[in-house]
Amino acid sequence: MKKLFWVFAAWCLMAQSAMAELEILVTGGIDSGRPVAVPQFKWSGAQALPEDVANVVSSDLMRSGKFSPLNRNEMPQQPNQSSEVNYSLWASMGVEALVVGNIEPAGDGQYKVSFELLDVLKGNGGNSGVLVADAKVVPAKQLRQYAHLISDIVYEQLTGERGAFLTRIAYVSVKRGQAYPYQLMVADYDGYNEKVLLRSKEPLMSPSWSPDGRKLAYVSFEKQRASIFVQDIMTQARTLISSYPGINGAPEWSPDGRRLAVVLSKDGQSEVYLIDVASRSLSRVTNNNAIDTEPSWSPDGQSVYFSSERGGKPQIYRVNLASGDTQRVTWEGDMNLSAAPSPDGKNLIVVSRVQGQYRIARQDLETGATYVLTQTSLDESPSVAPNGSMIIYSTVYQGRKGLALVSADGRFKANLPSAQGEVRAPAWSPFLN
Repeated sequence: MKKLFWVFAAWCLMAQSAMAELEILVTGGIDSGRPVAVPQFKWSGAQALPEDVANVVSSDLMRSGKFSPLNRNEMPQQPNQSSEVNYSLWASMGVEALVVGNIEPAGDGQYKVSFELLDVLKGNGGNSGVLVADAKVVPAKQLRQYAHLISDIVYEQLTGERGAFLTRIAYVSVKRGQAYPYQLMVADYDGYNEKVLLRSKEPLMSPSWSPDGRKLAYVSFEKQRASIFVQDIMTQARTLISSYPGINGAPEWSPDGRRLAVVLSKDGQSEVYLIDVASRSLSRVTNNNAIDTEPSWSPDGQSVYFSSERGGKPQIYRVNLASGDTQRVTWEGDMNLSAAPSPDGKNLIVVSRVQGQYRIARQDLETGATYVLTQTSLDESPSVAPNGSMIIYSTVYQGRKGLALVSADGRFKANLPSAQGEVRAPAWSPFLN
């Protein structure tokens, strides 16, 4: 708990605004999860509370696709601590768990937030229903981040899996007509606390997080040619990594953070290479008379997935870095692109074209079974949450390029349209520790 608290406190130093440039609009799946309830936390202060902590927690749980929080106006009571809970009332409504809490002023612009996670079944059976009870004093600007931390704790307690709400996303914002229309952005996973890392007159592409969450690699055309940079998120210092003649694209960090898989065309055809970040030494991974692109690492760092036309239409292949052995991975659909392995290595998220429609799909790597997760027509650039529960991707919403979320099982869906311009090329951060 203490370690997580200091992690989120450090990330709060980056926040410039509590407003959300991206608005999450839920489009499906909110009734398919486990029933839970998060009553409004009791506020003891005289002034208006700057953040509705309970609403943030409820929204987080809903967006995971695993929970269906009860609406406040449907709740049989509004308890703020375990001693006030009538467990039989909640059990009769099928609610499995409650998150209750209190917020009170702590002086100097700080707030004491107390919360309890309650098991309704245990409490209704006469046992203690308290699974977690904790309290922290946080500054006003960190209330939203602390709410995400509560969500992570609740998610892990109820699912056995680590929560990913206290994470961030990177993406490219395009606001045409401005002097610097291309902007590299970082925000909380839900679009709040947005920060501009770089403004450019020329296109920016393919942001990729380092495994420690401290740096982004990306492609910039600022010098009228494609170049790969690495930028420190906190200091904003950046380093040129690759600027060979031709294509310099699609950087992806290795799991150990020492290398970048990239696409270069310096020797003619676009091929996958590995660049040692410290020494800049280069090693070639693919060597085929076809376009090889879009590399991504297996979680163990032993293999690299990539898209290739070597079989005709683009499909996903995997190369073992030690042996060089290369195998085709995808077989369903007209073509498959943009492979993104799940953190456990069991699934592969891809853009699959079926009958002219580009959709996000998940392939079970053991059985080969493929599950189409989205129903829109032009989806691309999938990025998987570090716990594997959610996928963020680019899509077209109301005629504009925007972002969207889908749960790994395809049940929950939401759009994240931008308040201004277009957004594209999302990348989900690792766990921030």
